[in-house]
Amino acid sequence: MFKGSNVALITPFKDNILDEENYIKLINFHIENGTNGLVPAGTTGESPTLSHDEHQKVIEICIKESAGKIPVIAGTGSNSTEEAVSLTKHAEKAGADGVLVVTPYYNKPTQEGLYQHYKAINDNTSLPIIIYNIPSRCVIDMTVDTMARLFELKNIAGVKDATGDLNRLDQTIKKLGPDFIQLTGEDGLALEFNKRGGVGIISVTANIAPKQCSEMQKLSKSSSDKDISKAELLDKNLQPLHKALFIESNPAPVKYAAKVLGLCNDDIRLPLVNIKKETKQEIDKALYIAKLIN
Repeated sequence: MFKGSNVALITPFKDNILDEENYIKLINFHIENGTNGLVPAGTTGESPTLSHDEHQKVIEICIKESAGKIPVIAGTGSNSTEEAVSLTKHAEKAGADGVLVVTPYYNKPTQEGLYQHYKAINDNTSLPIIIYNIPSRCVIDMTVDTMARLFELKNIAGVKDATGDLNRLDQTIKKLGPDFIQLTGEDGLALEFNKRGGVGIISVTANIAPKQCSEMQKLSKSSSDKDISKAELLDKNLQPLHKALFIESNPAPVKYAAKVLGLCNDDIRLPLVNIKKETKQEIDKALYIAKLIN
């Protein structure tokens, strides 16, 4: 259902207002360059600083502009279950193909609390739900056993795993089987993740290197040794970029890179700020190695 290179879309701003013109251009840029799926209004889309109206608008524009050409997995997570249900209902009404729901941050629910949170969302939608497990941001870590319980529900379809632990992938496949969709949230681990049974990524780097990320994903699932070698070369060239884009808090670095490539400006909302000169230099080097600039 969802596989390959799915981009965690940035939300471009101009004078602190949603830059609709460049946002639409970005969506079409991805469609034209082989991105397999669009993920609006996630962390990389600065969802914590979007108003409810902006959050809904970002999703609506993405669905309208993609026009069914590639799937849209709308970010609808919140640490308020009621709010997550509301955002999910809106995404379904707007025509999303699925939703990405982050584990509730700050509240620190138990595993039972996590189960009940996702069950409440499951019971209020018919859309496939991708769990977003990212302990580094949310403090909590959903266990494989809790995911197994959730997978018994009709709409829980898979996980965006940002634990950075490849052993978790192995454990999840063993317990939940191959039908549970496993996407990584770690660009640097994308190739190895797929080699070990994953089916794709929700990527930050794909914002600025959609063609390379999509091609790497495609080649990585090939049975041909030649294709795997090509995937490994692409991955090698992208690794410095994966690292550079996280020197400072995401999405400030990737917005700078998008500015360098003429995709949009690098406006970012507080409490995040524009990146330092030293970080810009590292990103410029990485863009050159990835052959995105001369």
